[in-house]
Amino acid sequence: MADEALIVLENVNKWFGPLHVLQDVNLSVARGEVVVVIGPSGSGKSTLCRAINRLEPISSGTITFDGQPLPAEGRALAKLRSEVGMVFQSFNLFAHKSILQNVMLGPLKVRKEKPAAVKERAMSLLDRVGIASQADKFPAQLSGGQQQRVAIARALAMQPKALLFDEPTSALDPEMVGEVLDVMTSLARDGMTMVVVTHEMGFARHAANRVVFMADGQLVEQNTPEEFFANPTSERARDFLSKILTH
Repeated sequence: MADEALIVLENVNKWFGPLHVLQDVNLSVARGEVVVVIGPSGSGKSTLCRAINRLEPISSGTITFDGQPLPAEGRALAKLRSEVGMVFQSFNLFAHKSILQNVMLGPLKVRKEKPAAVKERAMSLLDRVGIASQADKFPAQLSGGQQQRVAIARALAMQPKALLFDEPTSALDPEMVGEVLDVMTSLARDGMTMVVVTHEMGFARHAANRVVFMADGQLVEQNTPEEFFANPTSERARDFLSKILTH
């Protein structure tokens, strides 16, 4: 398994001043695996996600991606970030560029690819996330769910080896959540390596290969979705599930 691991965190610690937000976290994500990270607010889930592409530098420990330790800065870091796509709560689209231009920007600017090839790929990705008809519009003309699907297409345009999702649906109105989760579920089925921080337990149940439960900066427990939801082993996980699954 170890040689197939794409992302490996070993004894990762992170402090924000006196706050110990990641405590000796060990996690390995295999190629093609979908790992969903859940837990109460403030448990360190987003910090964990952001550490994987070094948006958040860690205090100690090691993170390797595709066999290489995470670079600290410069060109190597830019290369890493192009190989690890990231989708945030906020869509972070460029307001003054069309949907198509938003999706094309990374491959053109970072990878210096040929415009014709980039445009073709961008259109097929917009088609894949169900908004090819909106290609010439600007972000403000789209719903939140559509904008988040553009953000996913933009991440995919770089042909990443893995995708990180940091609460991708938490800023959306409830009726838009499903359309984004549907796209993510189809990516999962196609074998994309994904680490997803989310509050959506349905997605965790249906799309994850593994559920990782975090609380107070620690990785408390991890298991298959079936096992985790049916038989959580830790008191913390049982408490968390009893609070969210009864409403």
